[in-house]
Amino acid sequence: MIDQLFEFVQNHPLLVGAFLMVLTAWIIYEVRNSASSGVTSSQATQLVNREDAVVVDTREAGDFKAGHIAGARNIPQSRVEERISELEKVKDKPIVVVCKSGQASGITVAKLTKAGFTRVYKLRGGMMQWQADGLPVVKK
Repeated sequence: MIDQLFEFVQNHPLLVGAFLMVLTAWIIYEVRNSASSGVTSSQATQLVNREDAVVVDTREAGDFKAGHIAGARNIPQSRVEERISELEKVKDKPIVVVCKSGQASGITVAKLTKAGFTRVYKLRGGMMQWQADGLPVVKK
C-alpha cells in the first residue's frame, strides 16, 4: 500500500502539490479562527455582568427585533463605519460583537480594532449559539 502511495506521488506531482497547498491554507485558516478573540456565551455573560461590556448586534433591524441579547445595541454590519462614533463613549469597555452565526462578526471586530478599540470580541456561534445555550433574548 505504501508503494502505491509513493507511485501516486511520483506520477501526479501537481495534484499532490495542489493538495498540500489547500491543506496548508485550511490549517492556517483554522488556526487563525481559533486564535481570534472570540468568546463563548458564558464568557460574554461574565463580561457583561462583571465589566459592564457593551453588546453590539450587527444583524439587520428585523432580525434584531425578532430577538436579541438584553441591552444590545443594533448597528447593522453595513453601517458600522458610519455609526462607529456611537461607540466612542464606551471605548474603554469590552465590546462583544454579535451576528447571526458568528461568521460575519469578525469583519466588525476588525473595523473596530482598526478604529482604536482595544477590547473587542466576537461571540462564537452568534445568536444561534446564544439561543442554543438557552440564554434569554429580548423581543421588541
